[in-house]
Amino acid sequence: MRVFVTGASGWIGSAVVPELISAGHEVVGLARSDSSAAAIDAMGAKALRGDLDDLDSLRSGAADSDGVIHLAFIHDFSRFEASLRVDAQAIEAMGAALDGSGKPFVIASGTPVVPGRVATERDEPDVGGLLAERFENARTALRTATHGVRAAVVRLPRTVHGEGDPGFIAALVDTARRTGVAGYVGDGSSRWPAVHVRDTAHLFRLAVERAPAGSVLHAIGDEGVRVRDVAETIGRHLNLPVASRPAEEFGFLGPILAVDQPASGALTGALLDWRPVQPGLIEDLDKGHYFA
Repeated sequence: MRVFVTGASGWIGSAVVPELISAGHEVVGLARSDSSAAAIDAMGAKALRGDLDDLDSLRSGAADSDGVIHLAFIHDFSRFEASLRVDAQAIEAMGAALDGSGKPFVIASGTPVVPGRVATERDEPDVGGLLAERFENARTALRTATHGVRAAVVRLPRTVHGEGDPGFIAALVDTARRTGVAGYVGDGSSRWPAVHVRDTAHLFRLAVERAPAGSVLHAIGDEGVRVRDVAETIGRHLNLPVASRPAEEFGFLGPILAVDQPASGALTGALLDWRPVQPGLIEDLDKGHYFA
């Protein structure tokens, strides 16, 4: 299968591309810069120059493929609304290029928050504001299933961890170093779902290979790790005190840390026979690479 991957040189893409190649697939990765193109080439894939604003490149990449995995997103929280518009246009362009083909179209989204219980693949996000628009983009992709596209959404947890992770856990480590305290919000009982990046890559491969049209999948390794447990592990490795801190101290992460948001991937495991085998979040933190 020839798979077109946006975000191929990013954190998750750089795990998905080798996973696809190792399974015998040919990969074409969207590259917005010379460095991205070089990284894609180094993984054994082919680079297609363009970016999410270049709808012609997106249409061409999708039309010339046997399937698409859409991972790219402009993570500029100062202009998040503009990023959402770009994402929506990209999804619409690639979906239209796949219209009637029966080819897979797999996109990344996020797990929902369901107050009082663990979220499952059957839950619909109930949020307002800009986050609602992000989830609506995922629904746009799923609606292409009514036009002969094998569309699927892989919902990711708050933390996709592993060596080289540039995300929320790395931000928490940096905050602890800066403030001298490994902190958490409130009583630290709120839970984060998490998954290792290599388990995530495996799920994306299974999704593009055989997820039924309209599938909503959850990439979940840990259903819910207490934020306080994360802080205690960080404190132990950095030899720092562990304490509750004001949400404002964590910037945009503060409100997220305060929300209990466990999620399950049991239905995904049953559907695609996917089982996470990589270290969980705390075990991964204890490997030490976040503190090197």
